[in-house]
Amino acid sequence: MSAPESMVKHSSLELPVAGMTCAACAARIEKVLNRLPGVTASVNLAAEKARVTFADASSNPDQVVAAIRKAGFDVPQASLELAISGMTCAACATRLEKVLNRLPGVDATVNFATERASLRYQPGLVAPETVREAVRRAGFEGVETGIAAREQQRLRQAQAWQAEMRRFWIAVLLTLPLLAQMPLMFGADAAAGHDLVPRWLQLVLATPVQFWIGARFYRGAWSSLRGGGANMDVLVVLGTSMAWIYSTVVTLLGRHDLHVYFEASATIITLILLGKLLEARAKARTTAALDALLQLQPKLAYVERDGEFVAVPVENLQPGDRFVVRPGDAVPVDGEVESGESAINEAMLTGESMPVDKRSGDTVFAATLNGQGALRCRATGVGAHTLLAGIIRMVEQAQGSKAPVQRLADRIAAVFVPVVVAIAALTFVGWWWLAGDFAQALISAVAVLVIACPCALGLATPTAIMVGTGQGARAGMLVKNAEALELAEKISVLAVDKTGTLTEGAPAVREVLPAPGWHREKLLPIAGALEATSAHPIAAAIVGAARAAGQVMPAAENVVAVPGKGLTGRVDGHDVVLGTPAFLQERQIAVDAASCGQLAEGGQTLVAVAVDGVFVGVIGVADRVREDSAAAVARLQARGLRVVMLTGDHPATAAAIAAQTGITDWRAGVMPGDKAAAVQSLA
Repeated sequence: MSAPESMVKHSSLELPVAGMTCAACAARIEKVLNRLPGVTASVNLAAEKARVTFADASSNPDQVVAAIRKAGFDVPQASLELAISGMTCAACATRLEKVLNRLPGVDATVNFATERASLRYQPGLVAPETVREAVRRAGFEGVETGIAAREQQRLRQAQAWQAEMRRFWIAVLLTLPLLAQMPLMFGADAAAGHDLVPRWLQLVLATPVQFWIGARFYRGAWSSLRGGGANMDVLVVLGTSMAWIYSTVVTLLGRHDLHVYFEASATIITLILLGKLLEARAKARTTAALDALLQLQPKLAYVERDGEFVAVPVENLQPGDRFVVRPGDAVPVDGEVESGESAINEAMLTGESMPVDKRSGDTVFAATLNGQGALRCRATGVGAHTLLAGIIRMVEQAQGSKAPVQRLADRIAAVFVPVVVAIAALTFVGWWWLAGDFAQALISAVAVLVIACPCALGLATPTAIMVGTGQGARAGMLVKNAEALELAEKISVLAVDKTGTLTEGAPAVREVLPAPGWHREKLLPIAGALEATSAHPIAAAIVGAARAAGQVMPAAENVVAVPGKGLTGRVDGHDVVLGTPAFLQERQIAVDAASCGQLAEGGQTLVAVAVDGVFVGVIGVADRVREDSAAAVARLQARGLRVVMLTGDHPATAAAIAAQTGITDWRAGVMPGDKAAAVQSLA
């Protein structure tokens, strides 16, 4: 299979790009790639990626990779790890390894014992989909684990941080003695050549900073010029080299009547390295939120194999595998419930604090938290095909997208360097011609070159986007793309959800309505005794209310949980039933419709309680409004924003929350699938 044939199925390609040092690099790569027929490219400096879109199937990804390398940059190899199923012996692994290594640009190792295939491949020559198709044609199934790429990125960032840190401190140690010369430049002996550090020692200290520590700038400048452009490295190399060469000539000629500027060249390189260090740190931090999302997914899954359930790494799961989610466990992958009933907390996906009842035919999602029941499920989405992985991809795409202001910065940076070089040359010639002072002319030219480095122009915007979207993801906010982030300051209407946004996202006891002959102080301890055996959020709310009232809860015995309905057990020798009104009615217990209806109208979740077959009261549980919600809404409205609440809750609950927060425009009963249309209607 040729490289073009391996990619004709793809309309877009994302390539890692190594060697970029400023926005001019990114702009030059974009220009080179966009010259290719049928290719549209966007290069993000902060993410170090190029997103290439092909207009037709005749486009050749080989040409894209070659063009990037010809421009003086590199497309590093990527890693892929597949969980392989269907191998029965070591010969299977050997055969599959040969098949994979025949693919262009692929170096593969297949391990039969671990049922894994580890590959290094050249993006552009082959795609992960091509690799998986080759595995299928060989008679096996391969599922991407989704972990290798993240580990590779973390490792690369850690290595970059350590390398930059090591070079920076070496540069600092070599530069500090040179800085001792700077006060003399402004003293009475400024022209006398009195040096605290001998000039030969200054030369020895500055040379490794210039050509060893600063070698990256020379490589970057050469690659830039060879590719027909100019970047920040060109400015750094020109400025510092001129200062070093001039100082070296003065030192070797013994001209003690002239200043030397070794400290200038060394300090400039050291300070730019400090900037690179901060850049590497920022990039590492922006992935922390995504790594936190990945940690939500469990490492092991209990999968049915040969009629038994065994613990296997979650990345080994295949679509169609049957797995069990035990009470209290996180769901390993996306799946469909085949049997069992339980309530699952999906707050990490939806923000809704109330668990969602799940039974046969319902869908469960990776990283959501199971309640009291056990579920037997069939895997439908694994690896990179889970909803969680999709959220992570969306955040990454938002971090790599370009805002309009960034595209403007890129265009400016692309022409900025040649203009600065021209101005520096004019400064040098003009100063020398008018003042007749070669040394001062050189210093002025170096100042123009160094001060005008456009790294901030090209790096500030993409870095701000990466940090902003990363911080947003850490706070539970997903930004669709960079343009949306930039346009946020023009918002006139703000649509907000209720649960977890205006409210705390955790249920609490709102009201207790005891039956005649009962009272709150007696009802709560009985209900709390039974609920203390459950990890359900509603149970925690009732237990918390009982403890907050200072009540001593008796011990519960023979507790049986009925997933999605309630609990039964014995408390102080009495049979207690607790749960939904319908659950009590199933046991032929009559509930007070008036009290239940009163709480239901307020949108509260009802927990009915019966003792020895007699209804003794109902507890209303609901989410509480955040303490700062009303103030936040007021501040938004004071800025001229129209705040609209969209919620799927009961209208009575929506009205109560709106009244407490000062929102006058709200819509209730809006299901998650309808919220996009509701937002569009507000535009």
